Amino acid sequence: MHVQIVLFDGFDPLDVIAPYEVFYAGGTASGGLVTVELVSAEGPREVISGTGALALRATAVLDPARAGVILVPGASGRVGEPGEVPGHEAGAEEWQQDAFIPVLLGRTLTTALPTQLRTAMEDPGVIVGAVCGGSLVLAMAGLLEGRHATTHHLGLDVLDATGVHAVRARVVDDGDVVTGAGVTSGLDLALHLLEREVGPRVAHAVEELFAHERRGIVWRERGPAVTAS
Repeated sequence: MHVQIVLFDGFDPLDVIAPYEVFYAGGTASGGLVTVELVSAEGPREVISGTGALALRATAVLDPARAGVILVPGASGRVGEPGEVPGHEAGAEEWQQDAFIPVLLGRTLTTALPTQLRTAMEDPGVIVGAVCGGSLVLAMAGLLEGRHATTHHLGLDVLDATGVHAVRARVVDDGDVVTGAGVTSGLDLALHLLEREVGPRVAHAVEELFAHERRGIVWRERGPAVTAS
């Protein structure tokens, strides 16, 4: 299983590094059955995170036709919209638009990423995953309509408004689309994919190595519907 983790300007470091560590360790534990790399829509380049103090290097261009997993992280920055933070009204000199998460996520739509992701989602050999605000990137690009997905709890209403069946769960498995909630859920999402695609023994070995126990139940659209009490 090959994993491509997408970097874009303003990405959240933990959304990237946590899954990367899990998949890298999974490759070691499985004797090389898992490989992982950092990519971008534009190709090899230094990509600045939303913290501004940390950059990671994408070593290749995102290949939507390569079988395996493509993982989209969220962004790191100010919560809310421009103008909602006191002292950061539109036009104010101190307002740095780049610092707002919705703006950072929205800017991915001006790149080649949405087209690449659409191509990937049309390929039955590709699983598209997203952590935190990465689900909103997919949703804003019109790629999750009618699908089940989750995101950070602050973005669930936005996700729902795009025609997605938003689920308040830590990890949602909708087949070839697997999404995680808040930033630390990237660990659980990656471990779930490792278990599902490679096997529980490898996933358990990585879980034990990291001294991390997955939280909650992975939500799937299976079984009887829950009735209101």
